[in-house]
Formats: sequence, C-alpha cells, structure tokens
Amino acid sequence: MKESAQYKVFKVFNVIILLLIVYVTLYPFVNIVAQSFSSEANINAGNVTLLPKGFNVETYEVVMSDSMFWINYKNTVLYTVVGTIISLVLSTMIAYPLSKKRLKGRRFWTMFAVFTMFFSGGLIPNYVLIQKLGFGNTIWAIVIPTAISVFNMLIMKTFFENIPEELEEAAIVDGSSTYNTLIKIVLPLSKPILATMMLFYAVTHWNSWFPAFLYFSDKELFPVSIYLRNLIKGAEGTLSSGATSADNLTQISSNIKSVTMVLTVLPILCIYPYIQKYFVSGVMLGSVKG
Repeated sequence: MKESAQYKVFKVFNVIILLLIVYVTLYPFVNIVAQSFSSEANINAGNVTLLPKGFNVETYEVVMSDSMFWINYKNTVLYTVVGTIISLVLSTMIAYPLSKKRLKGRRFWTMFAVFTMFFSGGLIPNYVLIQKLGFGNTIWAIVIPTAISVFNMLIMKTFFENIPEELEEAAIVDGSSTYNTLIKIVLPLSKPILATMMLFYAVTHWNSWFPAFLYFSDKELFPVSIYLRNLIKGAEGTLSSGATSADNLTQISSNIKSVTMVLTVLPILCIYPYIQKYFVSGVMLGSVKG
C-alpha cells in the first residue's frame, strides 16, 4: 500500500524521537566508559565526552593486579549464583501454591506475604538474629535474609495463574503428581518469568554490599562491591600490591568511579542479551492478568 504523506511525517518524527531517547539513555554509560580509559588531565578539564582522551589504563592495571580484587570478585560470583538459585526455588515454591484458587487460606497467606513488604523487624533485630543463627562471616548471611522478594513472588504468582488449568488437570488425570506436574508441565511453560526473575535476583545479589558490610569482618569474604567501594572512599593506598606510586594514585583518583562502574556492570551486560528475549513477555504476562 502507498504510504500517505501524514504517515511519512509520523515515521520521520518517530525515528527522531527514538534516536533522542537512545542518545539520552546511552550517553551517560558511554561517557563513563570513555572516562575510565582517559587520562587525569583530560578528565579534570572536562574534555571527555563519547571517546577517551589521552588513552590510559593505569587504573584498570592497578585494580586488576591486586589479588584481593579477584578474591572478592570470585565471592560475588559465588554469592550471586547461590543466592539466585535459592531465590528462584523458594519463590517458585511459594508462588505456585498461592496461584491455586483451591488452596485454603490463599488470601490470608497472600496478605501475610504482602505485609512483610511494608513492615520488618528492623536493622538491629536482624543483626542479632543473624549472629544468633551463626550466620556471621558465612555466605548464608548474604543469601538467606534476601532469599525471597515478595514483589517478584507476586509477579510469578500472577504468571502461574495465567497458565491454563486444563493442562494441569490433564496431567493429573494421567496420574501425574503435583511435583511432577510443576516440574514437567508448569516450569517448561514458565521460561519467560523464570528468566526475568533470574535477572532481577542476579542483579540484586550482584550489586548488594550492605549485608556483607554489616555481617562480615573478614576482608577475604567481602564481595567485589565493597572492595570497589573502599577504593572510591579513598582506600587506594591499601592495595595489596603495595607498588602504587603517587602519580598512579592521582590517575586512580580521577577515574576510579568510572572504572568501578564499568567493572561492576560488565558481567550483567554480558548476561542480559541471552535472556532479554524472555524479559518483556515475562514482565508483561506476570504483571497483568488477562
């Protein structure tokens, strides 16, 4: 069909608006990456925009040559993987039963879960509880208290409610148990919401630093977010390499924030393309019941 003049004008304006949105969205991140590879003089002079000026990798070299950085990085990967698995399993175990109308007390348990979104014991009681349970300086202090996000669980619950009940009824007629139905029927149909929740939980665990800051006293157990936080707060001189010169420290102080942002965001950027195809459908189907 021949396009009308109005439609052509609309397409032009649509492309312009979308390009502006992309520019506004990407510019801060591209600028951060450019600063992380730029020299101290150009950063302080405000010459860095989209491309590095005075290409420099001293900060990357200093940070990545420190053995403690890799120890803490390994800790973060471990906490993220274990925490995400536990969160997905527990959230599924709660969301699936609550999605069934035949569950007695369904409304009460749903409201009980929502209640915890607005009220908690507080920081000091939580700290005392973690210490009394013997979780201090262990991975469980990181992954157990934040194992379930009620918001994420409710999104999963809504998604499960949209799965046709006839599929489960047919499986039950064929002699399938509840657990077998969940594992072989429901979960394979729930890849979009599982991928979405995996991303949500993984990002939360990856960026988390306060629980470790609160419950850990051993630096070798810290996640990389605390290591990088200490660098930003002026702890450059405590690098275990001990060979950082005054010139290097000046360069580090000028772009340490941009370097830490790049190192923190990079793994998530690598993972996101593999699950983004499930992301939109998972959020939409889990948020709107039709």
